[in-house]
Amino acid sequence: MIAVTGASGQLGRLAIRELLKSIPASQLIAIVRNPAKVSCLAEAGISVRQADYSDETALSNALNGAERLLFISSSEVGQRSAQHRHVINAALSAGVKFIAYTSLLHADRSPLGLAAEHVETEAMLAESGIPYALLRNGWYVENYLASLGPALEHGVFIGCAGNGKIAAAPRADYAAAAASVMTQDNPAGNVWELAADEGWTLSQLAEEAARISGKPLVYRNLSEADYQAALLGAGLPEGLAAMLANSDSAAAQGGLYDDSHQLSQLLGRPTIPLPQSLSAALS
Repeated sequence: MIAVTGASGQLGRLAIRELLKSIPASQLIAIVRNPAKVSCLAEAGISVRQADYSDETALSNALNGAERLLFISSSEVGQRSAQHRHVINAALSAGVKFIAYTSLLHADRSPLGLAAEHVETEAMLAESGIPYALLRNGWYVENYLASLGPALEHGVFIGCAGNGKIAAAPRADYAAAAASVMTQDNPAGNVWELAADEGWTLSQLAEEAARISGKPLVYRNLSEADYQAALLGAGLPEGLAAMLANSDSAAAQGGLYDDSHQLSQLLGRPTIPLPQSLSAALS
């Protein structure tokens, strides 16, 4: 039995879809906060179980009978460390034999502020005694695709990443890699640094989006403070605006780049290139 936490989220849903390509639905457990959101999974024969990252008892019950756990990190930045400890304790209580955790690219040396809670979680896993592997996911290309519409309207794509290369891949690629790891014979002990085969700057992203859309688009580099202020002005919550600005600034330092091609090695194919993602988003 393979369990997936956060199975109703954007990455979790894709991971379940990928696992179904090689695992019978009866061998999958989808752990979600609100089962009503994934009634289609239950209809497909998957065991849907309710549990919140903050409820260790519910997590332990939800993991009953699971041998492997795809532990997708919580989306609640600032609360992850405590929530992740609940998941690991619950896995210990339920007798889970293997955990694959979705961490952050080069978490142990990343300049991103997001790295701290991932590093803490990695340490918890090491202390737990449960065999585990780390899926250190790079940036999702969708983090930038959401800004394309407004950017094309104004002809300007803003950020503070400078000329930093960003090896972002679509969530679908990370989900497929996770499914590959979960179905390996002996995946424990591995640390995978996962990123797209090719990196690009935000200037290159703007150029490619302009080419595909036929509309003028240029990249304007701002200071981290000015970019955060612009995001706040666009209506983003303060915490999210700060996180995105910090991440862009870290990209300028190489924090979102990797050229080891470990993601495509797990996939057994090249990662989905930026032009393909842009074409899909713009269509």
